[in-house]
Amino acid sequence: MVDTPAVEEPFSPASGRTNPAEKKTWFGHPRELARLFTTEMWERFGYYGMRALLTLYLTKHFLFSDQQATGLYGGYTALVYLTPLIGGLLADQFLGSKRSVKFGAIVMAIGYFTLAFGGAPAKPYATIDGQRYEVVVDNFVDRPTTDPNEARYIVDHGQKLQIRGNEDASMSLLNNGQEAKRLAKGTFDFGGDRDSLTVAIMLIALSLISVGNGFFKPNISTIVGTLYDQGDRRRDAGFTIFYMGINLGSILGQLFCPLLADYFGWWAGLSLAGVGMLISYCLIQFDGGRLAGYGERPDKAPNKDIVIYIGALIAVPVLVFLFSNLMNARPAAEGSGFIGYIMSLSLMGKLLFGTFILAVPGILAWSFAKGTRQEAQMMTAAMVLIVFNVFFWTLFEQAGSSLTLFADRNTDRSVFGLFTMSAPQTQNFNPICIVLFAPFMSILWTSLAKRGLEPSIPVKFSIALMGVGAGFLFLVFGSTFAGAGNNFKVGLWWLAGLYLIHSLAELCISPVGLSMITKLSIARVVGLMMGVWFLSISVAQYFAGIVAQFMSVETVGGQVTNLKVSLDTYTSTFTFIAWIAIAAGVVLFLLSWPLQKWMHGVK
Repeated sequence: MVDTPAVEEPFSPASGRTNPAEKKTWFGHPRELARLFTTEMWERFGYYGMRALLTLYLTKHFLFSDQQATGLYGGYTALVYLTPLIGGLLADQFLGSKRSVKFGAIVMAIGYFTLAFGGAPAKPYATIDGQRYEVVVDNFVDRPTTDPNEARYIVDHGQKLQIRGNEDASMSLLNNGQEAKRLAKGTFDFGGDRDSLTVAIMLIALSLISVGNGFFKPNISTIVGTLYDQGDRRRDAGFTIFYMGINLGSILGQLFCPLLADYFGWWAGLSLAGVGMLISYCLIQFDGGRLAGYGERPDKAPNKDIVIYIGALIAVPVLVFLFSNLMNARPAAEGSGFIGYIMSLSLMGKLLFGTFILAVPGILAWSFAKGTRQEAQMMTAAMVLIVFNVFFWTLFEQAGSSLTLFADRNTDRSVFGLFTMSAPQTQNFNPICIVLFAPFMSILWTSLAKRGLEPSIPVKFSIALMGVGAGFLFLVFGSTFAGAGNNFKVGLWWLAGLYLIHSLAELCISPVGLSMITKLSIARVVGLMMGVWFLSISVAQYFAGIVAQFMSVETVGGQVTNLKVSLDTYTSTFTFIAWIAIAAGVVLFLLSWPLQKWMHGVK
């Protein structure tokens, strides 16, 4: 069936309608899109700029262990994807999109500026055979990029003994370059003395950002949708332009926030993220009436603004509690099995995983009981793809945690000998690749569709899974060229190659996910299914942190003690998760035929 465009009422002065020819446009789109594009760009500037710094901030300034830092990072990003479900609902029912965006922007800005207040860096110490020793660091710089001349010493009765890790995971204490004592694995432990108030402020900051994001993120996109009438063919192109703002903001944030953090300190990079968020707020708050009539409070909706704002602030200490619980979670005892593993998860992990595990079979059971046979099959296909979506994002989202630590510790970040990238800036390879290759992927799919060769949605998902695995294997192959001669550091372009492969994989799954949910879901529960989709990404973010914890390396004062041990730890885990991703991709590829049948023509 061919869609027929709606017949519009002819323009006349008496009709009360605006002459389309008199409406100003921006690249053929409503001019309001330019302001929303810029608003989203600055919000993403702040978010990705802060995210690029977060894991290193936790490990180098606060001296959290790799396990604590990556777990906290995973919990934070999980909430970033979960809170928009609540923020979107409150906007739809009470606040309206515009009020929600403004409230979210100001709360996030406060969060970024609060996070910038890091206080004094934590003080490292060592515990050897139950006795505690002071650790001092020569040439210490409290910045994302460590001074290569930094050296760490244990102070024993006034004598400074340099710390050196060995390949067998033992530790040597050196006196004038000679081994004075060797410590066997398990006889020593390193940590940091942190001010409890400073840690509490940091957790409050992350909670504020999570809450603010819940109000901002879903509703700025909603306002974009209201710019177009139903059936306006410019809508998809408008959202494409809008999403370019996301990538542009990401590139700029991940470039300049780490740059300022390296030149002036953590406070400068994190404060710049807050400045970006304030600009985003001002663009909406002081719009000069340009957005009047868009994203307003729903008709007949009661004014519950104060109650909602107070409730959002009450949620902050709840999130602080969840973060604290997550940081104190202990891994399951060896041999405890799957049940023991689930019980060892933090409270946040139990809630996320438990909700997801109950939601998937529960919704499927409802669809078989209440829907037609065709609807039930389509819902089954959607749920299978949602489960595999968790696999993809769990591995893809190593970028901000394990891959950033790998870039800091085991990557030669020199760019043709001209300058050196900082570890946080390497995350920019992903948005740059998206901007460069998204048009080519779109052309490829269109060209294949004309020939009847475009892969089905399940096949695209399977390609994405195998692609994310291939990216890790590419980096592991590059690590075989890293030896003692180059200080066990992998060339930067191997890491860039991983991000290129991962970006191409992302383009196979990300653009089709939401569309797939709306097409396959029973109309009565499409909103619920959308919630399950975002819940799956939230679960993936949490488990991404857990996967990164398996790559935890012994550190002293935020730095690894042996780069070969570090390299071997990363590459062995990268290899393992790569083959899991490829195996999952193969399984989904084999399932693509029955899934395509159950999708009943949905493409």
